[in-house]
Amino acid sequence: MSAHANDEEHELSEDYSSKRSSIAEQEQGLLGGWKEQDGDGIVRKRRPWSCATSGPRAVWAAVAAAIAVALFVTVYSVVRSRQTTGDEAQETLGIQSNDYLLDPTWDIYASPRRREYTWTVRDQTHNPDGIYRPMMLVNNQFPGPLVEVNEGDTIVVHVDNQAVNATSIHWHGLYQNGTPHMDGTVGITQCPIAPGGKFTYEFTVSGQSGTYWWHAHQGVQSSDGMHGPLIVHSREERQLQQIDYATDRVVLVSDHYHDLSSALLWQYLAPDMENAEPVPEGGLINGRSIRNCDDYPHRECDNTTSNVGLAPFDLAPNQSHRLRIVNVGAFAEFQVQLDEHELAVTEVDGTDVSPINYHRLNINPAQRYSVIVNTSVGTSESFWLRARMITKCFTDPPKTLDAEVRAIVRYTKGSASADERPTSVDWEEQLALACKDMNTTDLTPVQVIAAPAEADAFFYLRSNFEIGAYRLSRGFFDSSSWRPDARSPTLLRAIDGLSENNASFASAAVSEAGKGSAFINDAAFEKSRELVLQTTGIQTIDILVSNYDDGSHPLHVHGYKYFVLAQGHGSPPMVSVLDGMTRDNIQPLYDSLDLSNPLRRDTASVEGFGWILLRLIADNPGAWAFHCHISWHTEAGLLMQFLTRTDELASMSVPEANRALCTAEGIERGMAPDDESYHGLAK
Repeated sequence: MSAHANDEEHELSEDYSSKRSSIAEQEQGLLGGWKEQDGDGIVRKRRPWSCATSGPRAVWAAVAAAIAVALFVTVYSVVRSRQTTGDEAQETLGIQSNDYLLDPTWDIYASPRRREYTWTVRDQTHNPDGIYRPMMLVNNQFPGPLVEVNEGDTIVVHVDNQAVNATSIHWHGLYQNGTPHMDGTVGITQCPIAPGGKFTYEFTVSGQSGTYWWHAHQGVQSSDGMHGPLIVHSREERQLQQIDYATDRVVLVSDHYHDLSSALLWQYLAPDMENAEPVPEGGLINGRSIRNCDDYPHRECDNTTSNVGLAPFDLAPNQSHRLRIVNVGAFAEFQVQLDEHELAVTEVDGTDVSPINYHRLNINPAQRYSVIVNTSVGTSESFWLRARMITKCFTDPPKTLDAEVRAIVRYTKGSASADERPTSVDWEEQLALACKDMNTTDLTPVQVIAAPAEADAFFYLRSNFEIGAYRLSRGFFDSSSWRPDARSPTLLRAIDGLSENNASFASAAVSEAGKGSAFINDAAFEKSRELVLQTTGIQTIDILVSNYDDGSHPLHVHGYKYFVLAQGHGSPPMVSVLDGMTRDNIQPLYDSLDLSNPLRRDTASVEGFGWILLRLIADNPGAWAFHCHISWHTEAGLLMQFLTRTDELASMSVPEANRALCTAEGIERGMAPDDESYHGLAK
């Protein structure tokens, strides 16, 4: 379907619930198979899935420790294979896809208005690449609906959660200035929307434009289909984009799993897994790809349905076209290229930049790049658009892994038939082997903003994975591994405490007060599970992160963009290697910085055994997550928070509708399992 309909998105009228397997039954069967007889009389063994933590916990508490190991093996086999029935396969007929071609008649000069959408979240079964799997979708669309607005518009999204699990929606990259309670981060800014519950997000987009996206922020539900693009137009858009273009479209690239994220997460977080992230089976471009069904004899597969195949992009010849590329995946970094065409990068995470040409684009999860391509290559009329995963960071990839997903770019619509494949030529340069950000040092923002000359405070963070209780591998910033409280989010606790002048929010109450205006608050928060950096007034904060893990971490900040001052491998320049990562000891690094106009973005990666230096102007009141956007790492605890402008937070209020979410039944469904859930397995 076209990405452009009315501003208000209405739910589809047909109810597919009668045609689908109950995911509640899948939960009940997590630790054992059950049988189902299809209409053809064949009895098939089915291995169901867990979609909520409450189901596995209840089962787990009832089983004897003597069979714990056997149950773990069962869970592992559930992750590896699943069969679906013919009834489930019919559901994909009602699921619609989007081409995300933006409306060329869109009025960027229109007066600010309300853009209102109605979204219904349902559990569905779908086959994006031919293999049927359970998914969680908005309005029966995969990927999800496009949100397109102008800067200054107010976005209103009515969410009706008809799924088995609770959920929330995060508006990735939006500042939410004045509405931190609409950020959608479970355990930090809101409680989840319970199964059967409703909630309305309403906020105004101001002070930013460009390419963003929305996704669920409960567990790893984004990987189950809960994501879509969010485009904010500026009145100065054509001036900020320094290459004129004829068309404008979104290209979503993602890794793709054939199993529910909740089951994969249960396995990933289990004892002795040692941070062995679930490896995807393949990739998708705008929710599409195609696999050989013969490679999956134990899975229901149909690669002849209309939604399966290589996504086509029709770009008129001898023109320039804007592609807004977004990595909406859970784990994989991609190298993206259009054969024989240079990619002129013109935007990074909502920051317009002076164009620089590249052959390939490295893009980590949650990052966005706009590129302009010129369709003047005379060698052919169709070309491969390739997105290749950098597989070096994968542990134990499946034999069926297809690390390259493709789409077809055609100069003239219909110039190549559905069965005809491009013969375009790949670039000669060697593919990237390391998982790290592309070199962005040459990318300079069009709007020149110098970073503040000095920082008010400096914080050094060590990121790593450690094995602790029950032999569980968990992610840490310093000595803190995040565990969300679904019923008591940080923002609500902070506003209540600050408004009551609770002494635990004063710098005098903490163990290290710093300069008093920026400090780690270990009085109001339990540092072992909530690392909170608190500021009062407008503060400029420098954050140096050293990564002691062998994999990269794309670090995303909510509510802000930061200045990327420097990043590298090993250790930054120091006066003495014996004196540690203090501000004074890394003065040689500061002496080398160019603060005149550094790149501003919301997601930048610290490479394996590397470091990154970020500068943040903490001026937005709220509680904001700072976390690795590899979804598995977030759920393993690699998240901390910035509690900023507490002087203004004290006078802010949260709507009663937000607080009411916290009292609903079932809001924990869909969250990662507690560490204690694995107690029996660790014996």
